[in-house]
Amino acid sequence: MAKKVKKKELGMGIAALLRDMDAEATQEVQEKVVKELSHSVAMIPLSEIEVNPFQPRKEFDAPSLEELAESLKVHGLIQPLTLRRLADKQYQIISGERRLRAAKIAGLEKLPSYIRLANDQEMLEMALVENIQREDLNAIEIAITYQRLIDECKLTHENLSGRVGKKRSTVSNFLRLLKLPPDIQKGLKERKISMGHARALLGLSDYAYQMSLFHQIIKDGLSVRETEKRVQDYNEPKAKKRGGNQGLPGDYEKVQQNFRSFFGSGKIQLKLKKDGKGQIVIPFNSVKELNQFIEALEE
Repeated sequence: MAKKVKKKELGMGIAALLRDMDAEATQEVQEKVVKELSHSVAMIPLSEIEVNPFQPRKEFDAPSLEELAESLKVHGLIQPLTLRRLADKQYQIISGERRLRAAKIAGLEKLPSYIRLANDQEMLEMALVENIQREDLNAIEIAITYQRLIDECKLTHENLSGRVGKKRSTVSNFLRLLKLPPDIQKGLKERKISMGHARALLGLSDYAYQMSLFHQIIKDGLSVRETEKRVQDYNEPKAKKRGGNQGLPGDYEKVQQNFRSFFGSGKIQLKLKKDGKGQIVIPFNSVKELNQFIEALEE
């Protein structure tokens, strides 16, 4: 006979929820537990987490892991892992293996994690979509939830936009926030800057200036328009700053800035000739950077 779980027990914490969960639990209990776990974060010891043997990605860039590890030492993990519960004190990575590896390098003992049950796919999707409708979520929480729906529920950007009732471009703009440095993500999460500020900062490929401008926004109270202007001025070709190029007409300048913001690169140029012909130049420094541009287009 299925074990009954009283409604008040759902507020006893994740450990209690999982402990009271069993294979014969009723559908109603399953739904309540999944709904609770969908937005609850547990601190799981690294010793209880194992990697997914079917993870297609086997190689991780060592310098990149070291950089992430240094960031984790200072800020902790902003985007939680997603784990599947296999048994008591035994979890398997669904998403976040790179973060797990960096956490081990950083010497962290526990990591914030979302917990999945064995067969909760459909219920999880419903719970996450319901959770995203809350009005008190900040932009990073929304972005993380969108990413979870993509990673865990295997949704495309188009399917996701339909599920949450948002335009596809809106969904993509939220997801791009997760590419920002941890400091800026934290500032956005704590509402020190707005999403408009964050989107403008995405247009900078220079990490040092990106962080410098982020701190200026907070210190000097820069508006979104002022931030966009500084990004645009910084990204202008050097020839234009020297006066050797008259630059683009206002409308075309705006188009160029939109391209830069969309791809997150200040190196993109829109070149225009007098007869109306021109080029869009998208330089890249590595195959990884090219793939990022391609992913942005596919989104």
